[in-house]
Amino acid sequence: MQATQKYGQVVPDANSNLGKKAQVADMFNHIAGNYDFLNHFLSLGIDKVWRKRAIREVGMVGAKNILDVATGTGDLAIAANALNPDQIMGIDIADQMLEVGRKKLDDLGLNHKISLHTADSECIPYPSDTFDAVMCAYGVRNFEHLEAGLKEMLRVLKPGGKVVILEFSQPTAFPIKQLYKFYFRYILPVLGRVVSKHGTAYTYLPESVSAFPQGKEFTEVLMRCGYSRTVAKPLTLGVTSLYTAFK
Repeated sequence: MQATQKYGQVVPDANSNLGKKAQVADMFNHIAGNYDFLNHFLSLGIDKVWRKRAIREVGMVGAKNILDVATGTGDLAIAANALNPDQIMGIDIADQMLEVGRKKLDDLGLNHKISLHTADSECIPYPSDTFDAVMCAYGVRNFEHLEAGLKEMLRVLKPGGKVVILEFSQPTAFPIKQLYKFYFRYILPVLGRVVSKHGTAYTYLPESVSAFPQGKEFTEVLMRCGYSRTVAKPLTLGVTSLYTAFK
């Protein structure tokens, strides 16, 4: 429980009177215009490979109704369209991120298949047992109440449905661990601050990753929330992790 408790204390701005949820929404609304560029640039484009791995996992259950939690600008939802589902719903608390996503859907002609809505992961506005798969890319780390959000994702899954989660993690092998920490602590925050014009967004990122439960610890959180058959797969030498579980 120690890492989970520490995770809950990490917020974008420790000097703010706002709660984590409001701070996260404000942060992402502020950087929405540069978010996609920074995502691809700061990950050296590897984020596209990680999303493909996540979508492959979703495809294994033949999902026809898919929910993308913390969808942001909709990249994971758009990638899931390759599975030819009946419908993809995306939810996020940051309106400006969703606006960027809707513009992308317009440009791609995907509005008939993918819908993006403002909603809270801790109070998902859909009935229980609705979706074949629920997915989330780099969003659970930003939940104000981690287990509440994970339990809501479980609630809207159909029995036997699958959850697929991508989240940053920390490599453990030398020298990748040392190189990763140097990049995440000193290079990424500077580049992120210059491009996004936001003072804390890319300082919060490494701090929140460091505090977040990963690997076996996170699968134990999933099991505590009611999931079964939990699996953690490190990707790219452990820079990110792919988690899967079932209802």
